[in-house]
Amino acid sequence: MPLPTSDDQPAPDDQPTTCVLAHRGFSLLGEPLFRRAETDATPVMVVTLGERQAALPLRSLQHEFDIADDSPDGRMLALIAEALEFVSALRIGDPLPLEVCTGEASWEPDAMHLALAATRLRVQLVAWLKVGPATDQPEMSAEALLRLADDPVMRRQVQQAMERAAHDLGLENQEAVVQLLEDLAHELAFVEALRERLLHRVQSVAQKVERIAQASRGEASQIETLTQVRRLIAIALKEMVRRFEELDAQTGEVMAALRNANSQRAFIRDKRDFLYRSQRAWQPILDEWDVAETAYNEGARALLGRTYRFLAPRYMSVTEWLSPTRPARTKAPVRQMTW
Repeated sequence: MPLPTSDDQPAPDDQPTTCVLAHRGFSLLGEPLFRRAETDATPVMVVTLGERQAALPLRSLQHEFDIADDSPDGRMLALIAEALEFVSALRIGDPLPLEVCTGEASWEPDAMHLALAATRLRVQLVAWLKVGPATDQPEMSAEALLRLADDPVMRRQVQQAMERAAHDLGLENQEAVVQLLEDLAHELAFVEALRERLLHRVQSVAQKVERIAQASRGEASQIETLTQVRRLIAIALKEMVRRFEELDAQTGEVMAALRNANSQRAFIRDKRDFLYRSQRAWQPILDEWDVAETAYNEGARALLGRTYRFLAPRYMSVTEWLSPTRPARTKAPVRQMTW
């Protein structure tokens, strides 16, 4: 059950939940498909013109059809652009993803992720009460956390902590604390899922790249791509770890999180959505690396090339793309993140 706030109420009558456009120009174009352009990820509408397809940027269409930003169609076009962060494509009549309607997620974590989130919160609650040596360790392995959940001593400590928490939070009984913990665990389960599906998999890619580097004996031109991939993936990992550490730090003070459930939920969902968009962007590369070998051969060089082309526009600083003869306009490198 999600944390109770007004944001979780059903969408009001004027809040659209499906892709609907009233301007007759859209109906005249057949059955348009909305997606992001393959070249620069611009939101576009794809229509069939004879035997060919044309991709028309949404902003250009809005200008051409003279659709105001604050009109129903203008707001819908903005929602479509936002929705394409979470789904690959939309057609008129399709439901909008939950992220843009209610703030909830349109995907689900596994039961294990919910168990991990719930256990982590209980460990933090015990640490708050200081009834035992347990402390919250986000880096603790999933297996260790789940074993801890079954420990009889830990269970007794959790009960004591819940009694004290109910008193300090002004709640009637432990059941009310349990409900708050379950609601927060539901939100944090998505973080645990992304920790496994994104962070851990990128860490695995970095390890494979290092093993390939150890096995490489190629020419300088071939080694250059490997060197760049090693550097850029280190930057990517540093950025990802920072975002997960922010989440862990913000929610690590369990009593503060329970007292401020609404703001905590908004914070978690904002970070969750960014990480989910990142995961969707990384997914094709991660799938390839999941089955990749670590020998430095033709296949590895081709995959390293594709990995470099994925990493460079996202993690290489802008100044690195400038010509050596062109003076830099900023003293410090600027990195542009695009998903």
